[in-house]
Amino acid sequence: MSKKDYYEILGVDKNASKDDIKKAYKKLALQYHPDRNQGNKESEEKFKEVGEAYSVLSEDNKRAKYDRFGHEGLRGGPQGGGFDFSGFDFGDAESIFEQFFGGGFGGSSRGRRSAGASRRGSDLQISIKLTLEEISKETVKKIKLNKYVKCKNCNGSGAKSISSISKCSSCGGTGEIRTVQRSILGQFVNVSPCSTCDGTGEMILDKCPLCSGEGRVREEHTVSVTIPAGVSEGQYLTLSGEGNSGKRGGQPGDLIVIIQEKEHKYFTRDRENLYYDLQLSVSEAALGAEIEVPIIEGKVKLKVPAGTQPGKKLMLKDKGLPVLNGYGKGDLIVRISVWIPTKLSKRSKELFESLETLEDIKPKSTEKGFFERMKNRFFE
Repeated sequence: MSKKDYYEILGVDKNASKDDIKKAYKKLALQYHPDRNQGNKESEEKFKEVGEAYSVLSEDNKRAKYDRFGHEGLRGGPQGGGFDFSGFDFGDAESIFEQFFGGGFGGSSRGRRSAGASRRGSDLQISIKLTLEEISKETVKKIKLNKYVKCKNCNGSGAKSISSISKCSSCGGTGEIRTVQRSILGQFVNVSPCSTCDGTGEMILDKCPLCSGEGRVREEHTVSVTIPAGVSEGQYLTLSGEGNSGKRGGQPGDLIVIIQEKEHKYFTRDRENLYYDLQLSVSEAALGAEIEVPIIEGKVKLKVPAGTQPGKKLMLKDKGLPVLNGYGKGDLIVRISVWIPTKLSKRSKELFESLETLEDIKPKSTEKGFFERMKNRFFE
């Protein structure tokens, strides 16, 4: 089933301001919050849907990607800028609600994130430099990272043994401290991580000697990244779960892979099109020629017509780069310039001087006289 339009979900138009989007979200989130609609599965789905729409439209970068590519632009690929909402769940929606309002309704703990989520590991960011040859096809790269991984000695618990773990006395093992707050909108419960146990709900009496109670250690790790054809400078991919492992069993962060392009020996790039500057001699431009020019896959013969002028552009169709996440390829545009020698041998000078006497060698003036221009103006 295809997803509904985010603007339609919030009931705003595509030109809506940030304030309009906030107001729409606030109204609908309060209306559909499950604590106000106990046991209503439809309201729960609506609440999640509204949260997902707000999470995209409230951020300029995500909104721009969505406006350009739709839902496909948010599936984690480089065209969408690396955002992935395919796994957006109720916990995400509840988290957005808590950030917006500062808590939930009436003491319900429904949909709260697990203690592990509060200990989520940090994201990592790395840049990969690609040649145009690599960009022209799907490329697999191996990346070496020095990052936190789960401690194998304690399986991420941080404890020397299971008997070394006890329930936190401050939060009763929930990992959360709750304070009730009243407002004109009703009773809210502010939920914050327990400072005693750092949100884990547990206290460690005897720490793991290998990780010193963190539940993670630093190791070199190799990640394989598949980069689709047609990516460009500044785009990035998100590898979910390939970042640093969280403390004591916390979820791992993500790895952000940013694309950079290496400067090419021959080509410059404009989206899917490539440009190549070809310098001709005076005789090649005048007489025409068949010149070998480079393409991404190798070389081809280009037929240059007689009388080709400097600045002329010749096109080799489908010899550019693939369209990202699409079909077809760009073109190779060959820009013509004519090389004028700065020094001539005696023989070359004599030949040029003899050519200068021929009428068809001299440029033809296209400048019209004053009276002719006036005549044309009055008698057009």
